Amino acid sequence: MSGLQLLWFILIAVLFSGFFFLEGFDFGVGMAVQSLTHNENEKDQIVATIGPVWDGNEVWLITAGGALFASYPFWYATLFSGYYLILLMILAGLIVRGVSFEFRKNVPAKRKQFWNWTLSVGSLIVPFFFGVMFISMIEGMPIDADGNMSATFGDYINLFSVVGGVAMVLLSYLHGLNYIALKTTGPIRDRAKNYAKFLYGILYIGLVAFAVLMYFETDFFKMHFATTLILLVLMVVLTVIANVAVMKAAEITTFVASGATFAALVALIFTGMFPRVMISSISSKYDLLITNSSSSPYTLKIMSYTAIMFLPLVLAYIGWTYYVFRRRVKHAPVLETK
Repeated sequence: MSGLQLLWFILIAVLFSGFFFLEGFDFGVGMAVQSLTHNENEKDQIVATIGPVWDGNEVWLITAGGALFASYPFWYATLFSGYYLILLMILAGLIVRGVSFEFRKNVPAKRKQFWNWTLSVGSLIVPFFFGVMFISMIEGMPIDADGNMSATFGDYINLFSVVGGVAMVLLSYLHGLNYIALKTTGPIRDRAKNYAKFLYGILYIGLVAFAVLMYFETDFFKMHFATTLILLVLMVVLTVIANVAVMKAAEITTFVASGATFAALVALIFTGMFPRVMISSISSKYDLLITNSSSSPYTLKIMSYTAIMFLPLVLAYIGWTYYVFRRRVKHAPVLETK
């Protein structure tokens, strides 16, 4: 295994970590539009918290897909063809929520509620199916010697993958609640904190179920016992930190800890798969490995030079965007209607 192959394996993990850290709270805010708010002013208030940044956050996913295509074409081919329907559902969710931002602010008031619902449903679909995809992938899929996947419904949708999908939804929702508490004023801020305090208790149960299923349904503990255990413990510790921070109204700490939980989860998945990129349930000899799935050394070298040149500029732009829109979105009082 060359250093460039390992570098791009790590960079793809970093890109997915950045996507879930940033877009995770977008999904959470989208779900909160219908579940947290009491009136249209509050819906507008929390949508405004992500209005300037949500589309930029999705660039991380596009970049991750592009990097995967260029650096690991065989991994890309097996993943995108084998998970065609799952990825189609993810794409549908991204499209629905994307157009909802525009339509909900331009349609007549009587039709606005429909687009509020599409925003929430689209924001739920995407993390759920990402969870299903990644968890079924680490369980192992029926991949043959040619890298073709011939999966059935039960390979995609099973107890572990559904638990993974629900866990991703819950993590996104909590991350969104923490972001709302950080970025708003008024009743919605306090309500977000109260919801989070309750949901962290449920998340502990989910983490235990996730760890138990991972032990029985994957070979992570057998292949990488120490790192798997450390990263699972880290996820629990980050959850405890976020939970305690919610109780103490330490909003920045809460938000960073909930986002870091996504990064720990991605690290758990990628280190558990290493040195594989796709796991075959037919035979381990059909696993796609880092060494036999990557592009040529020349391609990886060119990509590395390009990343070195442009990545600092992209990170600087993202940082500047969040700095410009750093202020809280204020609450506009309205009369509650029953």
